[in-house]
Amino acid sequence: MDKVIEKKRFSKKTVITIVGIVVLIGVVAYGYSLSLNKVYRADSDKVTVSTVQYGDFEDVVLLNASVVPLTSVIVSSPEGGTVAEIYTENGASVVKGTPLLRIINPNALSNYTSSETSITEQINQLRKLRLDLEQNQRMMSQDMMDIENSLRTASRKYKLDSTLYAKKVITREEFNTSSQDYEYYMGRRKLLKQAVVIENQGRVMQLKQIDISIGRMNESLETIRQNIENMTIKAPVSGRLSSYDPVTGKSYGPNEMLGKIDVMQGYKLQAGVDEYYINRVKEGQSANCEFNGKTYQLTVRKVIPEVTSGQFQVELVFEGPSPQELRRGLSLQIKLTLSDNSKSLLVSQGQFFQSTGGTWVFVVKDGKATRRNVKIGRKNYLYYEVLAGLQKGEEVITSSYDQFSQYDVVELSK
Repeated sequence: MDKVIEKKRFSKKTVITIVGIVVLIGVVAYGYSLSLNKVYRADSDKVTVSTVQYGDFEDVVLLNASVVPLTSVIVSSPEGGTVAEIYTENGASVVKGTPLLRIINPNALSNYTSSETSITEQINQLRKLRLDLEQNQRMMSQDMMDIENSLRTASRKYKLDSTLYAKKVITREEFNTSSQDYEYYMGRRKLLKQAVVIENQGRVMQLKQIDISIGRMNESLETIRQNIENMTIKAPVSGRLSSYDPVTGKSYGPNEMLGKIDVMQGYKLQAGVDEYYINRVKEGQSANCEFNGKTYQLTVRKVIPEVTSGQFQVELVFEGPSPQELRRGLSLQIKLTLSDNSKSLLVSQGQFFQSTGGTWVFVVKDGKATRRNVKIGRKNYLYYEVLAGLQKGEEVITSSYDQFSQYDVVELSK
């Protein structure tokens, strides 16, 4: 008798197919979750984790400063030229006026010589004009003396003829002749006096202008001669030569630096400061440094805001006498105070800041680090000031984020 065989609900093949589909869905779901929340697995030994602290924030910055003379004077040539002779060497002590080197510049010398000749000729012409004016004055004075003499003679004859004519001794014609002579010389004297006044006024103005012109030309001559003399470069002040390395035959342009003279009257410090602090470093701020076991107080005297290679320069001076043992070129570490200490949340400095700019960090909890937005304030040589986003005791990855800055989660494995 035949027996009815019941058909199984799920065949083996169907079960395998369903399991495969479930696994595939799980893999896809896991992959999708990873796409939404990217995870980077990092070796915990290769990252630095720091704990957020609460304490005094010392608002200072450490700087590496170089010792330089308090005053340095640049040595240069106004005209420029080729080095012909060198009289001193780098590092030598010089006094003001000591010849350092001589340069030659044929074109400039030729121009100076031509200008000197031209100005000398103009001065000679002005001096001749002055002599002509003085000669003209003497001639007018002579004419005045002649007229005065003739007038006196005519006056005596006129007075005498007046008496004789009144007594009928001479004729009217003779009297009229002496009268006309007298009036003629009187008129000539009046005209000559007016001419002398006008001549004197013009002569005084001309002589004054001539003297001014000659004075200016003499100043120009002196400048030309000084420029010729300046081809021998001399020490502008007393001190020690530095950055001085001329070579015979080398050409220098006008006002190009040939070297420096350090005035040995004290020292100052120069330091480069990270551009991060450019709005916070100001003249008058305090600093200190240690040298030979002693602490010295400093003041920021000058801030040079030009940024080069991510730094700007500051100059600091000692508040009292500088240490006797200081020498040019020594390096000192100084601590520049930006403001008073204050209580703050602190997180250790690290390379994470270069990746995030201080806008977010990876916060570690139970071996897993997740992104969190934060707000970073000031920084010193040890810590960043945390203004928002973190709590005391939380742990933060402070090493570089270059390998995982694009990820949302970092799993730390041992």
